[in-house]
Amino acid sequence: MIRLDLARPSRQHWLGYALLAPAVLLIAAIIVYPLFVSVDLSFQNVGIARLDRPRRPFTLDNYERLFASPDFWNACWVTLKLTIVVTASCFLLGLGTALLVDNRFRGRKIARMMVAMPWAVPEVIAVVIFAWIFDSSFGLMNWIFLSLGLADRTINWFSDPTAAFAVVATTMVWKGYPFVSIMSLAGLQSIPEDYYAAARVDGANAVQRLVHITIPSLMPVIGVTTVLVMLWIFRDFSIIYVLTGGGPLKATQTLAIMTYEQAFGFHRMGYGAAVGVVTLVICVVAAKLTMRRAPDHL
Repeated sequence: MIRLDLARPSRQHWLGYALLAPAVLLIAAIIVYPLFVSVDLSFQNVGIARLDRPRRPFTLDNYERLFASPDFWNACWVTLKLTIVVTASCFLLGLGTALLVDNRFRGRKIARMMVAMPWAVPEVIAVVIFAWIFDSSFGLMNWIFLSLGLADRTINWFSDPTAAFAVVATTMVWKGYPFVSIMSLAGLQSIPEDYYAAARVDGANAVQRLVHITIPSLMPVIGVTTVLVMLWIFRDFSIIYVLTGGGPLKATQTLAIMTYEQAFGFHRMGYGAAVGVVTLVICVVAAKLTMRRAPDHL
């Protein structure tokens, strides 16, 4: 009987491959195969997809109709606006709270827990909370606006396109900034204290220490976090769908919402798959460009 001794130094790499094989097969089964099916489906005129049916003829009609559709370009514009607004707001709020809780003060552990709490709240629960806050009849936000004299009547947040977009962006910022805060706090704690001590000796003030020490040291964390936040915004579905459903007047219809509506609302799965494939390509390109902007840090 021939016995393969994987413990020998010359064969240890085979042991690594053998240990990784189950994980690779699992990833191929739950990610690669569905992705292949989606790409193949996007080149077919399919209403309701079924794996037991024969493959439809190859066609580019889905992509031709997609790129000629005003709804698609509107969804791209809404997704771009939402990505810029939410990402910038998350970083400003997340980095600010991280700098705050990085200081030593009484109750710091409780403050850190409160900062991270929104990230632990399920998205659907967060949506329900903000739906009550922005309710047009008895919501907290309308009461604040009326009490401060910022409005002379109640605002119907979910009927006005601009207001609905603001509500969605606010909800996503509240849900997403704790992740940026946690990542930034981890990066802040890895910066040697000697850097700040030397800067104080040289007479650098707090702003100069932030600009010349903190921000450059956090660039690896900022780069990775930016990519993760952008991908989360691109793929997020539940917040927008439960709050506005993509309305009013498609003011909050992102590419994720459009994919769902075309595939499962109008039962045009080939067309919906084409929207999903284009969304995937945009995500890959955006992530690549974001990482390439800081090649020395990532």
